[in-house]
Amino acid sequence: MTVQPPQTTGATTRPGDPGAGRTPVGREDDSGLKAGLKNRHLSMIAIGGVIGAGLFVGSGAGIAATGPGILISYALAGLLVVLVMRMLGEMAAAHPTSGSFSAYADRALGRWAGFTIGWLYWFFWVVVLAVEATAGAQILTGWIPAVPQWAWALLVMVVLTATNLAAVGAYGEFEFWFAGIKVVAIGAFIVVGGLAVFGLLPGTEAVGTSNLLDRGGFLPNGPGAVLSGMLLVVFSFMGSEIVTLAAGESAEPEKAVGRATNSVIWRIGVFYLGSILVVVSLLPWDAEGIVAHGPYVAALKEIGIPHAGTVMDVIVLTAVLSCLNSGLYTASRMAFSLGRRGDAPASFGRTTGRGVPAAAIWASVAFGFVAVFFNYTSPETVFQFLLNSSGAVALFVWLVICFSQLRMRRIIERETPDRLTVRMWLYPYLTWATIALILCVVGYMFVDPEGREQMVMSVLVGLLVLAVGLVRGRRARSPRP
Repeated sequence: MTVQPPQTTGATTRPGDPGAGRTPVGREDDSGLKAGLKNRHLSMIAIGGVIGAGLFVGSGAGIAATGPGILISYALAGLLVVLVMRMLGEMAAAHPTSGSFSAYADRALGRWAGFTIGWLYWFFWVVVLAVEATAGAQILTGWIPAVPQWAWALLVMVVLTATNLAAVGAYGEFEFWFAGIKVVAIGAFIVVGGLAVFGLLPGTEAVGTSNLLDRGGFLPNGPGAVLSGMLLVVFSFMGSEIVTLAAGESAEPEKAVGRATNSVIWRIGVFYLGSILVVVSLLPWDAEGIVAHGPYVAALKEIGIPHAGTVMDVIVLTAVLSCLNSGLYTASRMAFSLGRRGDAPASFGRTTGRGVPAAAIWASVAFGFVAVFFNYTSPETVFQFLLNSSGAVALFVWLVICFSQLRMRRIIERETPDRLTVRMWLYPYLTWATIALILCVVGYMFVDPEGREQMVMSVLVGLLVLAVGLVRGRRARSPRP
């Protein structure tokens, strides 16, 4: 790895500041990247970022564990994301960059923090590539069994790799349509399901609040189940931060970030709380189909929608492709930023004539292919290790964002106060409250039987990456003989 000299533009930092002598607050010079994303692309990236396949499929386990109280779990997790996104939006509006929170941690907390959280985030998304490619291949194999599952996974990865290599505008265009389909699907589900709840559709009877209150109450498994449910749903919100990375490749990043962070409240409220409310209102929380077929398929069948399973497969496949597309984009841009800062091979920080970091994309795809291989050859050992060791990265990222914002606010106010166009509410009190809430989730994962292994493995991998970052930082500071 080659350590590149820091870039400066003339502004000063105090000698004791972490990152002293680095690029001052302002728009980062992401040399080579092109502003190929339009406002409509960023709007859909912001909306689609919070709608993953986990909402359509994984929410069933949360409903079964918590009952209707899963709404509280989603509300708490959503509140956490809203607060974190507000902090991230404050920093991103003042300093839009492809490295996002990793670059802010580098500046606010030190080189070790940016290195560690950047590589952990990259690791998380390349593992997601394997998970989503396999999920998409399973759906496609069900439709066309003659083609083996591994071939579908390979085809999906190749197509989306080509898209990301073409130009950032191609990624934006694909994500615009993928996200559009998800938004329309959830909107239609909420409208149709809401009508069914009140018996306004032919062949349906009004259920009102009976399924919410009559089967053991709103919290049939007790208040403690809310925290268990939160562990099951909190990671489905990972991806909401992608728009702050993408903003660095748009013509008006500050405006895009401001709109995205301001709209995160209604996005979570409508897409998550709205659709889950429809599910738990239509169906008893302990209905067998919620886990067996997924909550949305079960709800569509309850309404009487023909071919509900196939309809949901199409929507889930769209969500999978969207996640793959965004995952590859996100991993490559994080690798690009690490390369630009000297924390990854220098080739990662170079772009092609089309303005895409080809080496960073290929490196991310390569690891994704390796993970897909292990998913087929060693699903219970190597691949399970990859899943567990990356599972808690979301919480680490959110903690780093919180601590970075505490320091970055003071730096921004001192250097470029005019760029403080998005402000964290009730700073610093809400920032500290968010840190406390995240630490509560981390602590609960250590005592929860199902979350303990994931947290322990994630912490061990995080410490390993941190140790590498500290050693590299010490060597970089050591005078050469």
